Order: sequence, then structure tokens, then C-alpha cells
Amino acid sequence: MNVWQTIVLGIVEGLTEFLPVSSTGHLILASRLMHIKQSEFLSSFNIAIQLGAVMAVVFLYGRTLLLDQKVLRRVAAAFIPTAAIGIIFYKVIKHVLMRSELVVVWSLFVGGFILIVFELFYNEREHPIDDIRKLSYKQAALIGVFQSLAMVPGISRSAATIVGGLYLGLQRKTIVEFSFLLSIPTMAAATGLDMIKSAAAFSMDQMGILILGFLVAFFVAMISVKFLLYFIKKHDFVVFGVYRIAVVFLFLVLWTR
Repeated sequence: MNVWQTIVLGIVEGLTEFLPVSSTGHLILASRLMHIKQSEFLSSFNIAIQLGAVMAVVFLYGRTLLLDQKVLRRVAAAFIPTAAIGIIFYKVIKHVLMRSELVVVWSLFVGGFILIVFELFYNEREHPIDDIRKLSYKQAALIGVFQSLAMVPGISRSAATIVGGLYLGLQRKTIVEFSFLLSIPTMAAATGLDMIKSAAAFSMDQMGILILGFLVAFFVAMISVKFLLYFIKKHDFVVFGVYRIAVVFLFLVLWTR
């Protein structure tokens, strides 16, 4: 992987991490289109740079998470089921699912279809939960279960948590912000686990590539977070469902040429 490929993937990650379109799926498909050789390092890179994007949330929301114990406890409750499932299925996720374009393509397509159908039939409750502090621990844990579906690349962590939260009665802005906060421990744990298992095998050049991708994803994600918060004030997520399906067809056209 060269510098320009790293920058492109960092931009892709930063733009897509918090949108309901699957950043991991985009990274895998973009890597294939750029003919980057599949390797242990590439799988780790695709995990690690997501933490770069998540650091943008730490920069913007860190004080809320650290200083508000009610919010912190609910994020912890949502993180527990994700962590447990992630540890159990780590090898399958990294060595099987993250190396399969077919899994990504089907997940993007089916996830896009579900997102469109959900939004077309979704009606916000008369009194939605408008504050993270009002979440019950059971609701928070269930959102964590929804998030764990995104361990299948192409599902989208953001889409899974947002749809789960809307289904459970959260206001759109509230679940989007909760999804932001939940990404912090989720991606920190995923990256930490992978680095413990894999980092010793990486060269200094590869570590430099990781750091570059991390930084690019961080700065681009700052823009993406602010865009999504602005977008949800006036729009639902149907456009992202359509986009996901369009990406599938575009990839298939480009890949088969």
C-alpha cells in the first residue's frame, strides 16, 4: 500500500464512518478497486483507521462522555454485548468476513433495502426519548445488540444503531448522538484487540501507513460528523439506502470491466 492509496482510504473512512453506509464495506471495496493486495496488514489497517475517525467524536463529545455519569453508564451498557460478541467472533470477522467482497456487496444491498423500507413505514412516537439520560439500561443494551450486527462488513455500525434506536423509540438526533458516543469504546476496543494480536508483525513502514491513515480519517470525520447532525434536522435516511444499492451496482460494473 502506498501513500496515495492510504490517503484515499483515510478519506473514505472519514467520510463514511458515521453515515449509515458502512465504512468497513467501503474500505474493502475501495481496496479491491485500487488493487491493494489482500493481507493481514490490510485487514488491520481497515480496523485501525476507524479509530482515527472515532477520535473526531472524542474531540467533539469527550467532555460529555467523561463528565456525565448517566451518559457514561448507558454507553457502557450498550458496549457490553458488542464487546462480548466481538471477542467470540473475532477470528471469523477478521479472517473470513472482512476478506469477502461478496459478503460486503450483499450486506450493502440488503441493508440499503431495509433502510429504505424502515424509513418509509417509520413514524416517530408522540413522545420520543429525547435525552440519552432517559434511556433504560435494557434499551441501551439492546442498542448494543443491534450494533453488533455491524460486525458483518457492509451492514454499517451507524445504520444498525440508528435503526435500532428509532425502533426503540429514541428521537432521531438522540440516537445519532448516542451512536457517536458508542463508537468510542467500540472502536477503541476493536483496534486495541487487533493491535495486541497483530502489531508485532508489522514493519516500521507499515506502522507509518497506519498513522497516516489514522490522521486523514480523523480530520475528514470532523466534517462528516457535523454534516450528519445538520442533515438529520430536515431529512430521513432513505437517500442513504438508495446510495448503498447504487454503490453495489457501481462496484459490480467497475469490478467486472
